[in-house]
Amino acid sequence: MSTATAPVPSAPSERREPARSPRPAPRRPVRRASVGGTVLAGVAWLAAALFFFPVFWMFVNGFKEEAVANSRPTLIFTPTLERYREVTADAIGLLTAGEAFLNSAVVVGVSVALTMVLAVPAAYALAIRPIPKWRDVLFFFISTKFLPIVGAILPLWIIGQTLGILNTWTILIILYTAMNLPLAVWMLRSFFSEVPVELLEAAQLDGAGLLRQIRSVLLPIVTPGLTATALLCLIFAWNEFFLAVQLNPADASTVPVWVTGNVSTRGNFLAKLSAASTLATLPVIIAGWVAQKRMIRGLAMGAIK
Repeated sequence: MSTATAPVPSAPSERREPARSPRPAPRRPVRRASVGGTVLAGVAWLAAALFFFPVFWMFVNGFKEEAVANSRPTLIFTPTLERYREVTADAIGLLTAGEAFLNSAVVVGVSVALTMVLAVPAAYALAIRPIPKWRDVLFFFISTKFLPIVGAILPLWIIGQTLGILNTWTILIILYTAMNLPLAVWMLRSFFSEVPVELLEAAQLDGAGLLRQIRSVLLPIVTPGLTATALLCLIFAWNEFFLAVQLNPADASTVPVWVTGNVSTRGNFLAKLSAASTLATLPVIIAGWVAQKRMIRGLAMGAIK
């Protein structure tokens, strides 16, 4: 009896699929500038060059001799730092360059800090927890900017003399804070209005108090807006001249008053004045350059709203 068994079929060999080559990434369509876009870009660059040219010419004149600066305009000259040495070494009246910059740094720094401290809770209340007739309150803030400052200079001078704060940092700090506060409240309110209320409600459910909601939830979101607002307040306070020259003209005055002190009734002063103006604008330019990203983002937030 035979015991032959049927042959066991061998397991089918695994069929290997040919390796697929990775798909190439889809090419992004190349945007070609249209003729209209190129023309608009050229017009924008031309307008920017026209606006920037006076600043460039002021910077160049600061490196010239007085005779060259007051003669025919030219870009070919022997540069010198003598004008910068003159404006930083001479005491104009009772004020040196170092004293003027120190006065401006203290007055502007303290006033901007006070402005932001007062504007943040006011903007929070108007944006997140609006009260009845909040629009009237908002209009009242901005209506304080309608009065020409020249119409209030005499009452301010009398008040300052009565309180004994004329020709001190105190009066300029108070006035610069009051001057920038309406602008800061308006800007910060628009930034706060863009924050989703659900985030604050969720933080409130987690037990966060009002201060913690502002510090941990609200402020990190609106940091670009805060930076833009603070920088604009800094620029306005740094460049303010009328109040400084009327209420603080002597040894506690600021940089704009010091710059005008380089104007003389005798001889040429164009190169010296250009050097002083260049030094006066440097802090604002540096602050704007450092904070440009946050400032553009913050201004864009307000524009979206």
